[in-house]
Amino acid sequence: MDLKQQAAARALEYVHSGMTLGLGSGSTAACFVDLLGAKLQAGELHDLRCVATSEKTARQARELGIPLTSLAELPELDLAVDGADEVDPSLNLIKGLGRALLREKVIEIHARKVVVIVDESKLVSRLGSTRPLPVELVQFEAQAQIRWLNTLGCRAEMWLEDDGRPVVTDNGNYLALLHFPEGIEDPCALAKELAFRPGIVEHGLFLNMVDTVIAAGAGGVRLLEREK
Repeated sequence: MDLKQQAAARALEYVHSGMTLGLGSGSTAACFVDLLGAKLQAGELHDLRCVATSEKTARQARELGIPLTSLAELPELDLAVDGADEVDPSLNLIKGLGRALLREKVIEIHARKVVVIVDESKLVSRLGSTRPLPVELVQFEAQAQIRWLNTLGCRAEMWLEDDGRPVVTDNGNYLALLHFPEGIEDPCALAKELAFRPGIVEHGLFLNMVDTVIAAGAGGVRLLEREK
């Protein structure tokens, strides 16, 4: 197995029959969903109820026979499993380069335990040092938001498809990418500033949300636990 599959396989050990699960988005989360579907098809797991964080994950789950529902039916989840773009030493994350940050955050705040699966290249000393921070914007006057975002000590740009059209999320919003040359000095302060800006729907800083990070590397799989 490659590193993503190793991390996903370890996360599957947290899943038991009868659980309610949040299913993340992105390539590493897709490995977990594949393995989960195989366990269900083999009869090793049963009576699961799941909520997907994106339309792409929902399609994958349906193809694998994974039963889906919504938070309206499941006000609390036993577990959510997702990937990440960066993980810092406090287990804070940058997420959203799979284009699903808003739905991921909505689902994961309803989970009693959040497990993140990554390969060790995603472990960083400072958030924003290797990957841009995605920010979800309403379409109305989005370029004005890009101008304002460029005042925050970063280089902000609209995320574009290969044909030049803006990337559009499952929620019908645009995405901006914020590049920080030296990483994000104070993620909490930045998160607050973004949260109070009208027209910015959500940001990809996942702070104090994760319980366990499963990191797969050349030396094996490590479990990182957030201090309570």
